[in-house]
Amino acid sequence: MKGSRLILENQFRLIVVGVLLLICTASILAMVERQSLVAELEQQSAILHRLASQRADQHDAHMTALSAIALAADGARHDLFLDVAATISRFYPRIDEVQLVPLFHGDETTGTEKLYPALADTIRAAAMASDGSTAVLPHPDKPHHYIMVKRSPNTEAARYGLMLGIDAERLLDEAGSFWLRPGAALGLLLPGGQKLIAYGEVPQEIRFSEPLGSASQPLQLQTGMEVSLVDLFPPAKTVVVLLVVALAYVTALIMLRQRARTRRALEQARLSALDSRLAHASRVNTLGEMASGLAHELTQPLTAILAQAQAGRRLLARGDTAALASTIDDTVTQVRRASTMLERFRNWSRPQHGPTSTFDLREAVANVRALLEPQAVQRDVRLEFEMTEKPVLVAGDPIEMEQVVFNLVRNAIDATGNASSGGGRVSINLRQDASHTVLEVVDNGPGVPKQLRPRLFTPFMTTRPDGTGLGLALSQRLVERAGGEIALVDSDAGAAFRVALPPKPEPRGAER
Repeated sequence: MKGSRLILENQFRLIVVGVLLLICTASILAMVERQSLVAELEQQSAILHRLASQRADQHDAHMTALSAIALAADGARHDLFLDVAATISRFYPRIDEVQLVPLFHGDETTGTEKLYPALADTIRAAAMASDGSTAVLPHPDKPHHYIMVKRSPNTEAARYGLMLGIDAERLLDEAGSFWLRPGAALGLLLPGGQKLIAYGEVPQEIRFSEPLGSASQPLQLQTGMEVSLVDLFPPAKTVVVLLVVALAYVTALIMLRQRARTRRALEQARLSALDSRLAHASRVNTLGEMASGLAHELTQPLTAILAQAQAGRRLLARGDTAALASTIDDTVTQVRRASTMLERFRNWSRPQHGPTSTFDLREAVANVRALLEPQAVQRDVRLEFEMTEKPVLVAGDPIEMEQVVFNLVRNAIDATGNASSGGGRVSINLRQDASHTVLEVVDNGPGVPKQLRPRLFTPFMTTRPDGTGLGLALSQRLVERAGGEIALVDSDAGAAFRVALPPKPEPRGAER
């Protein structure tokens, strides 16, 4: 149940991380799209502003030319003026009206269209009030139009008021397809703030507002864009980007899992090899102890048989039959053979002393931890390791020291597996000073009965039904072989074993 819950929790975390990654990707995409729209708006607005400013400057040139033609007529008919005005309207359709209004009512007005009295009065008033600059006013009769009024000549002795009627919509008729997209807004205002044209409501958030670059017509160009979710998240692009990110995330997860599986397989292979090595060493050492015990038990009766056979042979030499002597000779030969075989078996099964080397005892403890931690978790035993961060260097056989640590920790796990309802606890402490290296294994199990403590390290002494009674005896032998000591120390609860090893030997010549 616990493993299934951990798997579900890990899967939930991966899903949450994936969703957050997609949200972050969508946010970045929205920011990029918004910046792209703002940049495009500014670029298109600048193009439109430059186009409108150039066209406005052309109006000044037309007014200057028409004023010169009107003055050249010197009160005569203005046929040439009308011809030039018609030509201007034909080539520049936005200039759809040209009027020449005398400032004094005695002269006749001239223009491309019929002039109403109200407009004539407006032109006269603007020309007479002019200080030399061109007046820009809304057209009183035509929506989306404005008029330019200039006195002619442009002095105090002016005789005419010259007017151009401009269609503001045609002033921006080549704005481009960008302004036809949904959300785009475009507006042109008179200097006083009156709207000439307005295509859509210019938003406050994203906007461009700047007067035209014409000294005579400082019309205010305003553009903007209302950004919608579709603009921020283009469907096709959003789907492609999210799919790519999702595939990349899944691919990364697959690669990480494959790498983790490979690492686990390598670690498992290492642990299996280590377990096999320790098991082999344990079996060989156990056989050695068993051979030693058997040899010890059989040596005395075999010696007695040998002595009796030799005594019988001497008796036969004094007068007994040759057949009995031959039989006794065979018995002696077989007894010696059995003794030799037992001796060879003991020599073969005895743990061989491996090469002594200097190694970090922390590595042996770490290997044992990797081997026994799954067993401890299965039996609800908590392993607590406390080791120094510095290397703990000792001289000895690394495999034998691993076997000692393995035996002590495994015995502690077996003793505390069902010690209490709260679960067992085994503490492994490794420390080193100038004089000793100390390894302590303490558990919270039932401890060792007092009557068994004197025989605790005796071979074949065990408190477990399935035990061999050789683990502690073998551990004592291996520790003493490394020049150290192992002992059961007093503890408030459970059992506490302490292994003390000598310091790493100094190299020759170090004391000089």
